[in-house]
Amino acid sequence: MESMKKVGNPSPVFRALTADDPEPEISEIESLCMDCGENGITRLLLTKIPFYKEVVLMSFECEHCGFKNNEIQSGGKIEERGVRITLNVQTERDLNRQVIKSDYTSVKIVELDFEIPAQSQKGEITTVEGIIDRAAAGLKQDQPVRRAQDPTAASLIEEFLTKLQNLKSVKNPFTMVFEDISGKFFVENPYAPQKDPRTEVVRFVRNTDQDHILGIYSSSKVGVEPEIMKTNSGLLRKINENDFTLEDLHGEVLQFPTPCPNCGIECQTNMKLTNVPHFKEVVIMATNCDACGHRSNEVKSGCGIEEKGRRIEVKVRSREDFSRDVLKSETCSLEVPELDLSVGPYAVGGRFTTVEGLLVAMKEQVTSQGAVFIDSADDETKNRISKFVAELDAVLEGNREITLVLDDPAGNSYVQSFTHPAPDSGITITDYERTYAHNEELGLNAMNVDNYEKNDN
Repeated sequence: MESMKKVGNPSPVFRALTADDPEPEISEIESLCMDCGENGITRLLLTKIPFYKEVVLMSFECEHCGFKNNEIQSGGKIEERGVRITLNVQTERDLNRQVIKSDYTSVKIVELDFEIPAQSQKGEITTVEGIIDRAAAGLKQDQPVRRAQDPTAASLIEEFLTKLQNLKSVKNPFTMVFEDISGKFFVENPYAPQKDPRTEVVRFVRNTDQDHILGIYSSSKVGVEPEIMKTNSGLLRKINENDFTLEDLHGEVLQFPTPCPNCGIECQTNMKLTNVPHFKEVVIMATNCDACGHRSNEVKSGCGIEEKGRRIEVKVRSREDFSRDVLKSETCSLEVPELDLSVGPYAVGGRFTTVEGLLVAMKEQVTSQGAVFIDSADDETKNRISKFVAELDAVLEGNREITLVLDDPAGNSYVQSFTHPAPDSGITITDYERTYAHNEELGLNAMNVDNYEKNDN
């Protein structure tokens, strides 16, 4: 029997929506209409949102009663951390911010002491105003019954609905807090590529109960020992004393199959432990997909979190400074004060590159596929991004001096010194004590180092 898979020319599981692909692959499934009980049609589209992640768009329509519904579900892996975004709504432009929320997103309006619990609504692509309208529609739904059965409760809800609708006039600023334990929440930044002054983003480590809500269980919880440990073979096999010398570990390159982050097709990831001179041991992972040509590299520390955070300021004044080796961990944020540019710790990821490579990576994020929702962006946003790209090009051409700032609370980032061990005039390094918020994001506040084996749940 001829295989249905096209050997040598596999198609991505999640395809980007482009003008070159006017007819995306849409799956149609006959499914039950929850409104009238007849059968309707559900359409599924697997696609990618630029700089966000893979999603499954679902649209249902019943030809019998006219009922329609749509929702969005994540098609990618669950993030390692949850996310909490606090948005200060001050203008009508803030009401028009695009929002992507998952099933696990909870929404709080602080001034009204109002909360939409997680898993009470399906994931969707909407706006801040759309969230308020949907909440109001839900409260209005049973008002006729309440007026007949409990006039007092109906009157209180009417009063609250008035307050909810008044938010849309933005006469007084208000605060919305979005928390998603799956880490799959996004709110548009109208100031891109600059930092959003009206949002505060905190990534947190999930607790055991939150992992269970997402269906994440350890092997000890389900009472199953991983097969790879039973056979004592493969990547995670037990290593006996003197099996490998340190030189063997540094020289060995491990390979294991992983899904391509771009097209979803299985490819090979290479992993190697290496020693960065004058710094520490790091684990470098490189992925190369033969199907779509995607290449990526990622760097993780091999020595854990340092006692203090580290801030590194690099003066970029000549072509020589572009060639400095840089190890940027995934917890490290980037700043270029001269361009009013700030990049969060997880935006570019961990990588081993050069100063020029970091600047090129930041430019590619803005220009490769366009900013998120760029098709609906106003002229002001488009002009601002174009101006930023022009300024960054001037830096890459060596026509403008800048300062590149790497701020890593974990202390696992490094920039090459040209004069080591003597001080380098182009680099300023400052070690600092982490704040409680830094430790919370790194998961240190909840870490148990005393009798952890006995307290492990």
